[in-house]
Amino acid sequence: MPILAFHVISMVSWMAVLFYLPRLYVYHQEHKQKKEFVEVVKIQEFKLYKYIGLPAMWATIFSGGYLIYLNPDLLSQNWMIAKLILLVSLTAYSFSLEFFRKKLENDECTKSGKFFRAYNEVPTLISILIITFVIVKSIPVGFSIGITLFFAFVIYMIAKPSKKVEDIKSNKNSEI
Repeated sequence: MPILAFHVISMVSWMAVLFYLPRLYVYHQEHKQKKEFVEVVKIQEFKLYKYIGLPAMWATIFSGGYLIYLNPDLLSQNWMIAKLILLVSLTAYSFSLEFFRKKLENDECTKSGKFFRAYNEVPTLISILIITFVIVKSIPVGFSIGITLFFAFVIYMIAKPSKKVEDIKSNKNSEI
């Protein structure tokens, strides 16, 4: 079925952008004092989102919609409803990347590189859940809870302040 192949190819393209764009944001924020570097990264961020990410997202959504049109019985299956809910969250995540891209482009973003490192884990979790639901044609509750808790822990470990930062803060407080 060519439409299914197109759907999977566009989904893979979209996910590649969702995995890579936040990494560019990390580099952007962690090297913002290097103006020439940041200008190149801004171009990459724009082209990646506008020329690959956005078209791939819409291709994924429309081809998936067409697959449901061809087989409307899919909408009576719980795993498909769960997949569609996750698709909405992945779409919102994609639009949030454009929000951050515009903030970064205008040098107005206050989020740190560490924030974007943690934020980068979100599409991985969602894609694991979607792929699992599609392959097993069910919602494995234990697995879904387990993988979500695992990613919550990973995000916490990435986002938590490092010991070095805590030591600096405690030294400043002891000097006061």
